[in-house]
Amino acid sequence: MSVERVFEEARTLRELSSEPLGMMLNGFCDWLLERGFASQTVRKHLGCLLHLNRWLAEQRWCWAGVLSYKEVEGFLKAYPRQCHNRGTLKTHMKPVRYALSRFVEYLSSEGLFESQSVSLIYQPLLDGYLEWMRDHQHSSAGTLKNRLHSIKRFLESLGKEATCEGLMQLSAERIESFFIAYADTMGHSARRSMQAALRTFLRFCFYKGYTTYRLDYAVPTLRTYKLAQVPRCISEEQADTVLKSVDRHTNVGRRDYAILMLLHTYGVRGGQVRALQLNDIQWSQDQILFRALKGGKDSLLPLTVDVGESLLDYLQNARPCNGFPEVFLTSRGPYHPIDKSNTISAIVSTHVRATGINLPCKGSHIFRHAFATRMVAEGHSFKAVADVLGHRYLSTTFIYTKVDFNALSHVALEWPEEVVI
Repeated sequence: MSVERVFEEARTLRELSSEPLGMMLNGFCDWLLERGFASQTVRKHLGCLLHLNRWLAEQRWCWAGVLSYKEVEGFLKAYPRQCHNRGTLKTHMKPVRYALSRFVEYLSSEGLFESQSVSLIYQPLLDGYLEWMRDHQHSSAGTLKNRLHSIKRFLESLGKEATCEGLMQLSAERIESFFIAYADTMGHSARRSMQAALRTFLRFCFYKGYTTYRLDYAVPTLRTYKLAQVPRCISEEQADTVLKSVDRHTNVGRRDYAILMLLHTYGVRGGQVRALQLNDIQWSQDQILFRALKGGKDSLLPLTVDVGESLLDYLQNARPCNGFPEVFLTSRGPYHPIDKSNTISAIVSTHVRATGINLPCKGSHIFRHAFATRMVAEGHSFKAVADVLGHRYLSTTFIYTKVDFNALSHVALEWPEEVVI
């Protein structure tokens, strides 16, 4: 039995082999190990699933070829009332839910799970809007993903009225109150994204005849000022401290150090680091290519010695062997490219906090702003800064005029002298 590879205690082995899920748990263990999960992770997953096995046994449930959505939901409702945990219930349930999700994924791959498709009342409306955005507005995949997230939240707030017929009752006051409540809990970028999504959705509704009047004007306009903020960045001394603090004797440390070196040396976006592929590193030409994001331009830059050495250290000594073209992979199995947009920022934040450096912003953009600030301080033109950063429009780079202290010194007013009368 494969469970014997990760467990030794006889009592635990007996529980894992007990009815009604004994054979399935053994297969699940094989499935996890084949995908590169660490033994510790496998033990945690199987330990959580023992709770499901005990509950099903108490319900006198017998394995009849499939596990259904009904049993999983019944367990998740019943278990919190009878579990014993030292911390908060939310903290205790998180690994249980995660293990269940993996188990359902395994059963589904084997055709042993009976899912229950939940029909959302607003799904036809949402699908129609996304199709209209794609076919008539020619929106990109990234835009459609953002619009889906925003409009789904709005439609959920409408409840039973989130239908083509129900939208006839939609009022400007309802739209305004939703947006103001949303804006109170969100940052500037999220507010702008919701604002744009609501306006295009309401135009779609009027175009389709779901609303009698154009209601996109009911979405409030939040006043913002272009270039209102000063770029928040990390200083050279702080950046050196962060880089030196990384433990490069571990696989995770080697990967994180290479990521930090790319951010610090080239000022690229976190998404460009995630998207970097093995063939983008042109070793023979001493060049590295960063693909464009957010409508910008590709950047082909010199491969510095320090960056090259950090990449080689990671690729030769720490990167898992597999067929993925992306350079940076997850540090734990199952190994795959870093797919979450905030992972790179989380890596930066972890190492910044470890040094005790207190910065208002700890994401990957602090290195991008620091890079641009260095270029401006060294006297490079804003056109050169825009080209290296991959900005398609020079106006995007104008935020860094606020840190061009050499130019600002020429327009600064003289400090008035005190006159004693």
